[in-house]
Amino acid sequence: MRLVIAEDSVILRDGLVALLTRRGHEVVAAVGDGDALVAEVGRLAVLGELPDVVIIDIRMPPTFTDEGLRAALALRESSPGLGVLLFSQYVETRFVSDLLTGGAEGVGYLLKDRVADVSEFLDALTRIAAGQTVLDPEVVSQLMGASRLDDGLGRLTPREREVLELMAQGRSNTAIAESLFLSYGAVEKNVTSIFGKLGLPQDAGDHRRVLAVLRYLRD
Repeated sequence: MRLVIAEDSVILRDGLVALLTRRGHEVVAAVGDGDALVAEVGRLAVLGELPDVVIIDIRMPPTFTDEGLRAALALRESSPGLGVLLFSQYVETRFVSDLLTGGAEGVGYLLKDRVADVSEFLDALTRIAAGQTVLDPEVVSQLMGASRLDDGLGRLTPREREVLELMAQGRSNTAIAESLFLSYGAVEKNVTSIFGKLGLPQDAGDHRRVLAVLRYLRD
């Protein structure tokens, strides 16, 4: 993959570059703030050389609040097909909602601790580049806990909540079946039940998976 990194910590930025390069990926740019990121991706876009995924720290100079998120939203607007992985040291659920509201395909949110598990981190990048949605399990757990009072979500069974949590992490029905030791048919039944309890129309097609995730994020 061709990657761009935006991380203000020089040690972490250089470490990511070294890690990804050793694994055969090309880091075409590594910058330290949101403005530099937007400028660099814009330059690459003019050359017709957009990266597959941009890895962005949420809190960067000058205020260390949401510079990374704002840069991610600007990039998604100017280049809708660009994969974006937000990185954070803390769980900040409002940022997830803001990011996914503009479209859930090819976006991710991971805690920085996930870099310690190299295979998991690389798998997340591959899935985002393929247009999937990847959310850190800790982020999903907090989102689920905050939203269980919603009428639709409150009707879900514990098993349906587990299935929805894995759906929010971007897992396919096959992957969910393997994770929960269920048959593929059992997962399909749970997914159909989730759609019904959340009142998602059948004519929404495959988008119902995204709508189900966005429902509890917004609530």
